Amino acid sequence: MGKQALPTERPRERALLVGVELRRTDSILSLDSSLKELALLADTAGLSVVGETRQRLQKPDPKTYVGSGKVREIRALAEETLADVVLFDEELSPRHQRELEKEFDEEVKILDRTALILDVFAQHARTREGALQVELAQYEYRLPRLTRAWTHLARQAGGGAGRTGANGGVGLRGPGETQLEVDKREISRRITHLKGETEKLRAHRGRYRSRRRRSQIPTVALVGYTNAGKSTLLNQLADERVFVADQLFATLDPTTRRVELPGGKAILVTDTVGFIQKLPTTLVAAFQATLEEISESDLLLHVIDITHPDAAAQARSVAETLQDIGADGLPTLTAANKIDALADGVSPMEKGVPISALTGRGMSELLGAIEYELYIVMVPVSVRLPYDQGRLISLFHEHGLVENEQHIDGVVKMEGRVPGRLAWAFQPFGEDPEEPALG
Repeated sequence: MGKQALPTERPRERALLVGVELRRTDSILSLDSSLKELALLADTAGLSVVGETRQRLQKPDPKTYVGSGKVREIRALAEETLADVVLFDEELSPRHQRELEKEFDEEVKILDRTALILDVFAQHARTREGALQVELAQYEYRLPRLTRAWTHLARQAGGGAGRTGANGGVGLRGPGETQLEVDKREISRRITHLKGETEKLRAHRGRYRSRRRRSQIPTVALVGYTNAGKSTLLNQLADERVFVADQLFATLDPTTRRVELPGGKAILVTDTVGFIQKLPTTLVAAFQATLEEISESDLLLHVIDITHPDAAAQARSVAETLQDIGADGLPTLTAANKIDALADGVSPMEKGVPISALTGRGMSELLGAIEYELYIVMVPVSVRLPYDQGRLISLFHEHGLVENEQHIDGVVKMEGRVPGRLAWAFQPFGEDPEEPALG
């Protein structure tokens, strides 16, 4: 009797990478580093990279992004490597997508960096909230690009990407309508439905944050480039087991844990989605509810993988994304992570607390720095608070140092100092610089 064959894994699709270096570009990483990152994204998405090619351009070709000669070269290389996917390291416009698809056999898919990131997010969304937000981003990306069946997105979390209607049905085709028109109409309906659902989630998160504020427990958001070690750090701080994997976007859904500081006070630490250069705008918009966890935190803890050769560029990418979501003005503390992997164990960064989230080294120093930022650092504030802002008036008295206070014309003019984590709440009521100082 012959030996029974063991089940095998589904063979990976073969991907050919295409990198373009433009004279004027907003890319933070070099072309070499960006293509390495694209290869990691492809691996995370379940693709096998079989080759790469690159081109330097003054500006993208209006028709096919790369020049016609390069298109012929890519097509020949795809045939030679038996590539199933041609993956561009930029976001292609709908026209670029359509024109490139005409140049290749239907068996070869044309993907760009944005579609790949959306696909990776879809695979890692483990909660209903994450799945809804990814599905919304995917549909908004797909709608203007509907030409072929986007089978590469069929792994949508929750089964959403395979549907064309809000309830999974295609719907009846009207007189004279093409299938493309039907698909566009049904996807538009699905987008409307998903926006409504995500708005409910956003309202729920807002109520949850309001309860946290009333409890007076400060919140710290972990931010950083993907795979910087945020989830590992949360495990160390909270002594719990949050899912960790050595891959891009291993965790997608925010996780919040209670952590005690050296002085006995408690904080809430939230692990948020990792950032990456060229983060799709559709994804940022769809994840607004989740990203508000960052923008409404009392302190940002920026985790940097100091062993990465592009650590400085990655930090700039995170700073740009924080600016995009309006969180760049928040107090920020830097954690220089992975010092255990350095030869001398000393951080090369001038600023930041050197730590190893893996071994626990530097945790006491980090918690002390967090406590200092949240409870000890005081910033000067001069505000005019209307009487209906009783919560802020009480907040000033309870947590700040009031140096001068006057009640004039229905407002309370207050000067003093408040913890840095609370200063943002008073910004809308800042004293008019032309007004005379209190005296």
